[in-house]
Amino acid sequence: MTADGKVTGGTPAQDDTEGASPGGGGRTGAPLAATPRAVPAIAAVTVAVLLAVSPWYGYHRDELYFRMLGERPRLGYFDTPPLTPMIARLSTTAFGDTVVALRIVPALCAGALVVLVALAARELGGGRTAQILAAAGTATSVLPLLAGHSLLTLTPDLVLWSAVTLCLLRVLLRGDGRYWLWAGALSGIASYNRDLIVVLLGTVGLGILAAGPREVLRDRRLWAGALLALVIASPNLIYQVTHDWPQFQMADALRADEGADNRAAFVPLQIVLLGPVQAVICVAGWLRLWRNRRVRSLAIAYPVACALFLFSGGRPDYTGAFLLYLFAAGCVTAAGWRWRRTLVAALAVDAVVAVVVALPVIPAASLGGTPVAAINEVARESVGMRDVAAQTARVVNGLPAGERAGAVLLTGNYGEAGALRRYAGEFGLPAVYSGHNELWWWGPPPEGTRVVVAVGLPPGELATAFARCAPGGRLSGMPGEEDGVPITVCHDPVRPWHELWPSTRHYS
Repeated sequence: MTADGKVTGGTPAQDDTEGASPGGGGRTGAPLAATPRAVPAIAAVTVAVLLAVSPWYGYHRDELYFRMLGERPRLGYFDTPPLTPMIARLSTTAFGDTVVALRIVPALCAGALVVLVALAARELGGGRTAQILAAAGTATSVLPLLAGHSLLTLTPDLVLWSAVTLCLLRVLLRGDGRYWLWAGALSGIASYNRDLIVVLLGTVGLGILAAGPREVLRDRRLWAGALLALVIASPNLIYQVTHDWPQFQMADALRADEGADNRAAFVPLQIVLLGPVQAVICVAGWLRLWRNRRVRSLAIAYPVACALFLFSGGRPDYTGAFLLYLFAAGCVTAAGWRWRRTLVAALAVDAVVAVVVALPVIPAASLGGTPVAAINEVARESVGMRDVAAQTARVVNGLPAGERAGAVLLTGNYGEAGALRRYAGEFGLPAVYSGHNELWWWGPPPEGTRVVVAVGLPPGELATAFARCAPGGRLSGMPGEEDGVPITVCHDPVRPWHELWPSTRHYS
């Protein structure tokens, strides 16, 4: 095999080259290979496995937050558009208020993602082997497994972005302008999850302007699709305009809080997000896209997007959908490699590592002492959230009866607030308030509230806001960021709550 991914000394099987063009991708009007039955079978197994392991740890802190936001349906929230909280609300309403219920939609999304990546490989000229390789490699990659295990903003993002990419491939390779309308509709929906869909559209558009095929830009259906996207997204855009563009404020806060760490981890995590073997296939996929003028725009889009995210301090997983279409393209090339058996064996090893890293297979009690806890934030922040409520309840129950009756809870972050809210009924906890992100906008405790049990707030700051404060203990026994945070009991705020509340506001 040469450095650019071309096969030498052998001829790939017919089923792996059907629809391929000399340039390395599919061509307009070329016949496409049938989708093998193995692809939906792999998707179904993926869904079944994810549902089976869904209760093995507990809620992730973000899931608890989205569950809390979903209790108050809105067109937008200060730190997130409404789609993921609405999925949480619909899931708990339809399936019950359990961790398994919240994870049904993510598991289904993972199954859909497996199919979408296989279909992208098919559009690029992949036959049976390429499509199965794309499906199996996606199903056993770290990022899709993480997104399929927990309800995160990443979960619908990967599906919606990959669906938009598939539409773009059909426009570019088939010349079928009808898919501009589908791309517009899906992009409008995606804006309700994260506004970052504009990065995908913008970078691919830049690639088309730079490398063609520019004739697709003259299709009136492109502009109809853009208008459709704008119409669908308009309520979200109106919310942003009327609330002083909170997404930009959040982006600034995240850049200040996490930007340096994100930049340092960005390049290594491009390999970890899918897996080392998948990363090699992604390189082959990039080369394949670059060699074909009709889809060279997608090759250009990935490095441009990486540059944008590096400059802005964005998270490495923002490139997830880009990596998946590179992987799909690479599978078409890899299906013709002479050493496919070695590749399959390496992918099998990768799959085992991905399962251990991404899914809750390590016993929760042992997680804190393993490298997985350091690598996988989702895993470590899914252990011990119920303990946050249980340990806080012990402090609350230790208050004199008169104080306990009028006490409220005040938390330093939305994860603590979500945990205390979720388990309030089980442990008899009072109302929860927080100055973190969207929760600050929900307002302060009622005027006249004299007793506060604060979780995760610096005791020194509390001492300036209350007449007296006393330590109530520290959270312990969990591998995530809640371990060791203080619980403080405070009495008698020194000013009215409406005057104190502005100082509690913080974003991250």
